[in-house]
Amino acid sequence: MNTIARSRWLIPGLLILALAACSSAPKKPGGGTASGSSKPSGAVVQGKGGRPAHCPDGSPYKAASEDPSTRGDYRAGGLYKPGVNDSTPTYIPNVACIPEPEVVDLPRSPVGNKSPYVVLGKQYQVMDKTRGYAEKGTASYYGAKFHGRLTSNREVYDMYAFTAAHKTLPLPSFARVTNLDNGESVIVRVNDRGPFHDGRVVDLSYAAAVRLGITQRGTGNVEVRALAPGDDNLMVDKPSRRERREVAAAAAAATTASATAARRASDMDALVGKLPAATATGTAAKPAGEQYRYRVADSAKPGNADNFDHWMRDNGVRVATGKPATTQAASVNSAPVAVAALPAAAAAARPAPAPAPAPSASLSQQVLGSVLLQVASFASRDNATRALGQLSSAGIAGASISDIVSGGRTLWRLRVPAPDHASASELAGRIAGLGFGAPQIVKD
Repeated sequence: MNTIARSRWLIPGLLILALAACSSAPKKPGGGTASGSSKPSGAVVQGKGGRPAHCPDGSPYKAASEDPSTRGDYRAGGLYKPGVNDSTPTYIPNVACIPEPEVVDLPRSPVGNKSPYVVLGKQYQVMDKTRGYAEKGTASYYGAKFHGRLTSNREVYDMYAFTAAHKTLPLPSFARVTNLDNGESVIVRVNDRGPFHDGRVVDLSYAAAVRLGITQRGTGNVEVRALAPGDDNLMVDKPSRRERREVAAAAAAATTASATAARRASDMDALVGKLPAATATGTAAKPAGEQYRYRVADSAKPGNADNFDHWMRDNGVRVATGKPATTQAASVNSAPVAVAALPAAAAAARPAPAPAPAPSASLSQQVLGSVLLQVASFASRDNATRALGQLSSAGIAGASISDIVSGGRTLWRLRVPAPDHASASELAGRIAGLGFGAPQIVKD
């Protein structure tokens, strides 16, 4: 009876070669389902950059359990259901969220490591040591037909995990498989025997094949390299072809954006070049008496009370209050000027004073407004200054110039504030009528 029991357990041992049956790529569509649940802990990503942030802990696919219907039905040489075609799911699994196995020291399985062993009349010797092993050749893969079936060391084949079958690596062990055509690679847990076809070096799980990009052709040109804890090749340092394409695309997009910004700036420079010539100071000539009007647009500093005081002192302007003046002129050549003594023509030229802002508005809102319109960007500061003078001559006050570095060159932005969106719309129409084009609402 004991002999019979032992014999019954020997039969699965003889069937450990069942997964060698992958003589061709699985066909699509086919069975295979996945449900959202985590795999046990102990699996981590050791490839480049880790997994995306949206991935759950563990795998997004439920770990496979043995499917009793996959037992038996084998042929001599370890072929499993040779007359039944393999298949794959109707969808592509999210392999970016499937964790690679952690490379750790594991004892050899009591089953699946017999050495030597013979399959289809050929003898194979299981490796005693794996360090330094690397081999190039053809990889194939297997799918839904084997999902839930016991592997050669009596683990359960899971097509949504990164595993592989190998003829001579110990079970279990770990290897990095790299697609030599596109640079993609994946760490796999070797837990099965096969493939027993000339020229093939490894049989990959369906998820590993998707990760390497070989499912369309059915096979791929790969390198298999054994891994052990502490090996310096656990991390991949060479970018794959997909990663190189992504980097190149990002660089091309940045170059295009920079060239577009520079071209727009050049176009605006040409437009401003057609404007009337400016005065020697770089701004449009002012009517008589206007030299004593404080304008935010003409100020190199933000318009506020402190800067206004500085302006008054620099220009020798004082307010006629009947009291002795306390301000000093900035230059001996500049005589103090009383505001009350300005020529009548200058006083008549002044626009009517604007209504006082609402008490709730802050100083920055009163001076700079709550909506910012960008008139244009210039590659030349002189052209930006000329355009600012054109706005000032048209009675559009508050414009300012700021610089920004784009594509390794400095651009000068001409911007005008507006108190609200309604005013911004009217102001945008006035600016467009000057030939600058429609300004854009921007945020700093």
